[in-house]
Amino acid sequence: MTDEKDANGNLLPNEKRLTKVGKFVRSISIDELPQLMNVLRGDMSLVGPRPLLVQYLPLYNKRQARRHEVRPGITGWAQVNGRNAISWQQKFEYDLWYVDHACFWLDIKIIFLTLKKVFIREGIVFETNTSTNYFIGEE
Repeated sequence: MTDEKDANGNLLPNEKRLTKVGKFVRSISIDELPQLMNVLRGDMSLVGPRPLLVQYLPLYNKRQARRHEVRPGITGWAQVNGRNAISWQQKFEYDLWYVDHACFWLDIKIIFLTLKKVFIREGIVFETNTSTNYFIGEE
């Protein structure tokens, strides 16, 4: 991404700062590969709710905070059921469903569904944005 700013010095939206190479890297999801180091260190799992920005922590309600009952993952139930093309509310519902149903065979299913999503490039963007909208709390 570039660091282009508007007249007020604010960064332009992601879709205006993303380079052609960046779009390609994101479209085939290889921007996720560095997270494998976090898996090897034990900080993350291959499968689990995707880690969110730290500044979102105080915005979670008690139910949404349950997503932290399992280790965060590179991919998860919300990613194979819509990625960035679903609402925050739906992402939390999928994350909580995973927390309640996590098991080895579900993780295997999610890994295979993730590979399918990557190859067919489905659900990568939310409308015209290059990433999901910021979480502002309960919808």
